Amino acid sequence: MKIRMAWPAAAAAILAIVVAGCANAAPRSDDGYRADIHVHDPTMIEANGTYYLFGTGDGIEVHSSKDLKTWKAEPRVFASPPAWTHAIVPDYQGSMWAPDISFHHGRYYLYYSVSAIGKNTSAIGLVTNKTLDPASPDYHWVDHGPVIRSIPYRDLWNAIDPNLALDDDGTPYLVFGSFWGGVKMFRLDAALDAPAEPQQWYTLAKRERDIFVDDAEPEPAAIEAPFIFHHNGWYYLFVSWDYCCRGIDSTYKIVVGRSRSITGPYVDRSGKEMAQGGGTIVLKGNANYPGVGHNSAYTFGGQDYLVFHAYDEHDHGQSKLKVTPMHWDHDGWPLIDPHVLD
Repeated sequence: MKIRMAWPAAAAAILAIVVAGCANAAPRSDDGYRADIHVHDPTMIEANGTYYLFGTGDGIEVHSSKDLKTWKAEPRVFASPPAWTHAIVPDYQGSMWAPDISFHHGRYYLYYSVSAIGKNTSAIGLVTNKTLDPASPDYHWVDHGPVIRSIPYRDLWNAIDPNLALDDDGTPYLVFGSFWGGVKMFRLDAALDAPAEPQQWYTLAKRERDIFVDDAEPEPAAIEAPFIFHHNGWYYLFVSWDYCCRGIDSTYKIVVGRSRSITGPYVDRSGKEMAQGGGTIVLKGNANYPGVGHNSAYTFGGQDYLVFHAYDEHDHGQSKLKVTPMHWDHDGWPLIDPHVLD
């Protein structure tokens, strides 16, 4: 489903919804472990028997779990925004979007987004830590500043929703993007904090956008939240179509394509390229959870999992964490039990 609207005309009407739904999407429960937690744009990693969950919120929300079922709030990554964020995003208030966590070179690498709402005045930052255990004397987040930024009228892409992905040879790539010209990717340098030179960029997925739409407008072409998962010789590119952050009016859905090469082209089940608007729906909403999306995917203990947020019809449209096993059909496409949304 595609909804077209002029952003300037719609901004006043939906700004409060977007701010409430995205910028402050994860109210915290600091009084112990809970199964039903609020989270937005979840990303996850296992470290020394503990699962750590990161999500959108002021300073980046963090939770921990021993069993992938109950979660405890941990200290935020940032007590206050780094100084560089205000230079890139005027009047920036501190909500950091769509983090991505991974482990490389003996450290944890956490990419995150800062952005003005409804604009591609955005940047992807990087912060690292030796450990994720707040009780460790080595626990200290070090911010490395912006990796890439987007500027209205200069760029027809949006520097948010990062995901670090490695090819078979261990070459690192950063995939990202939201609306505009879709999902982009470039190779990272050895330090994982800047594009490798000479730069070579790829367009992995996009949706239809009229060439006469003003370059500063995000819509139409509602696509974002890329995540690459390597399985059985294929690179699977997950994205989210349509609209997040509108509570019970959200229309988010999870879509996938695959490629033998990390740089694409990614095609859907019918063979249509995602860069030409293709995509196979993995999971869409129902009466209980109208919108589902911004997923990540992992293998823990030999089992593949899909991790995403879903807007709860029965809790005022709050975004809730969902962690569910991911299986594969005989043709190698991901399968999710729709009963996860019961």
